[in-house]
Amino acid sequence: MASSAHPTDRHQHIRALFDEYIEMYASRDARLTERFSDNFSGYTGSDDFLVKDRQAWQAITRQDFAQVPGRIRIELLDYVPQDLSPEVVMCTAAFHIHLPVQDHVLANEVARLVLVFRQEGAQWQIVHSSISIPYPSVQDGEVYPLATLREKNQALEALYRSLTENTQDVLWRTDGHLMVTYISPSDELLRGYRADEVVGRHVFEMFTDAGVAQVKAVMREASQARAQGLRRPFVNLELEHRCKDGRLIWGEVYSRPDLDAQGAIVGYHGITREITQRKLLQDQVRQLAFFDPLTHLANRRLLDDRISQALAAGKRSGCLGALLFLDLDNFKPLNDEHGHAVGDLLLVEVANRLTACVRQVDTVSRFGGDEFVVLLAELSSAPAQATDQACVLADKIRHQLARPYVLSVVQEDLTTKVVTHHCTASIGLVVFQGAHVTQDEVIKAADTAMYQAKETGRNAVCFVRLNGQP
Repeated sequence: MASSAHPTDRHQHIRALFDEYIEMYASRDARLTERFSDNFSGYTGSDDFLVKDRQAWQAITRQDFAQVPGRIRIELLDYVPQDLSPEVVMCTAAFHIHLPVQDHVLANEVARLVLVFRQEGAQWQIVHSSISIPYPSVQDGEVYPLATLREKNQALEALYRSLTENTQDVLWRTDGHLMVTYISPSDELLRGYRADEVVGRHVFEMFTDAGVAQVKAVMREASQARAQGLRRPFVNLELEHRCKDGRLIWGEVYSRPDLDAQGAIVGYHGITREITQRKLLQDQVRQLAFFDPLTHLANRRLLDDRISQALAAGKRSGCLGALLFLDLDNFKPLNDEHGHAVGDLLLVEVANRLTACVRQVDTVSRFGGDEFVVLLAELSSAPAQATDQACVLADKIRHQLARPYVLSVVQEDLTTKVVTHHCTASIGLVVFQGAHVTQDEVIKAADTAMYQAKETGRNAVCFVRLNGQP
């Protein structure tokens, strides 16, 4: 190209040479040094001394390429050409260098390059190169501070392992489709699965069907909240987890979504902590608070709550309910003759027979001693039909409880004692509608009816009608 070429054409040609040089550098192509003039000089990026020998610069380039042999990415930020004369053009550029290492520190630094092109005959050659790379901690023999970076990464990796892999809690991450992308080794101690058996699998495979349904419900709620502009930093769930040996354990899961720059969910991460013992204790506390320890039936506290719910439901639906108050007719002689252990066995058997007679919506309660209460819910809204339904069930219960009881008890000498006992029940029955009666009135009426059954000769069902009932 002649020196009299138009500046625009000259700048276009120089820009093409500059881009070619950058591409060769990025692809680690040693031919880029062929562009250097025999009178080349330059400053390296990691040192502040002037290199005046073309061969010395070629050695520095080989060192650079040997340290990072893989392709790098150059992110050009700015490019400015400047004519120093018709035969000399200086190009100044700023850019980020993205090395093929897992680190963002180096890529965030702004490197600056000055290339001076001079026309030598028919060719433009590079006569000077000056690169400024503000990387700290460059060691001898390095162009980039990779040794320092490697040491830092090793320290961070060791810290990460100590925080994640030496803990009983399980750390995990999924992609946006809930496929597991990472799980800490503690999951093998917790559930028996190695990491390679979990990574790449759907997270729902960890949970029971009930747990999956719970997660889906929470995700729907979170989606609705996001649609309203609300954000939850963390979601907390208690889920049953499947173990490799078939066991089920409880885990408390803290989860948080991973968002991209536009706020879209691209994955989830969280922590799972085993709470099986805590759940067992909670269940035991609940059992003691609301259930009879001998028969495991509802106790009076839970019965009161169920009656209150039945009354409220009756007000809304118009359906009637019924309460049966039962007292065993021949229980005390059994205790006196054979002891409380045999008496307890009979109470447990009574509880089993009562439970077998009713529906899931009904409640069977041990009221105290040998007294039991059965709450029938969601009967017909027609009083006559509801009464027939309750009477049929009461008579069924009476017949079931009148069947002989065969009770086996292990004695102190480890021999088994078999006791056959005949026991019936006196049953009081009241049908109620929630809009016309209180809880105390229902219980008192059923208790009164039970005593009437006792007075009529026992092993009977007596029905009473509440005042004001339809």
